Amino acid sequence: MQAVVRGVLLFLASSLGYARRMDNREIPTENAASPDDAIPSRRRMLALGAVGVSAALTIRPAFAQTAVSVMNCQIPVPGPGGAGQFIDAQGKLVPPGTKGAFPGALRPFTGEEVKRAFRGQTLPGTTYNQSQAYLQYIRRLQAGQSGFTCFASITTSR
Repeated sequence: MQAVVRGVLLFLASSLGYARRMDNREIPTENAASPDDAIPSRRRMLALGAVGVSAALTIRPAFAQTAVSVMNCQIPVPGPGGAGQFIDAQGKLVPPGTKGAFPGALRPFTGEEVKRAFRGQTLPGTTYNQSQAYLQYIRRLQAGQSGFTCFASITTSR
């Protein structure tokens, strides 16, 4: 990372040195601007480019932090609104004791656990069928339900 930053700084230093040597005499007459026109100088444009590079180097760690938080977010199965309910094979909440349905998970699942389960693993502490029912429940989450934001982050992250 330091080598990249050094390379960018060397490039900018040489570019800005070149910009200092330029003046308006180098602009072709067909492109000449009147003093009233607000056209940024080459030096100004190079400085704006340097700001852009700096912004890009600053944003990259923010993406990494976002990726980490997505993997640590939690999805309760079922959410607080479905406490005490069972989950059937289609992921729907059903009354407790319904045949073929499973009780809710003892703890919320993390984004990382759910992401792995979408790739074929089972959710921790569940059987294959129970995991599939929970994943169906998670797929059916809608905006406003507990865990939806985490699920949306998982499905849209790279």
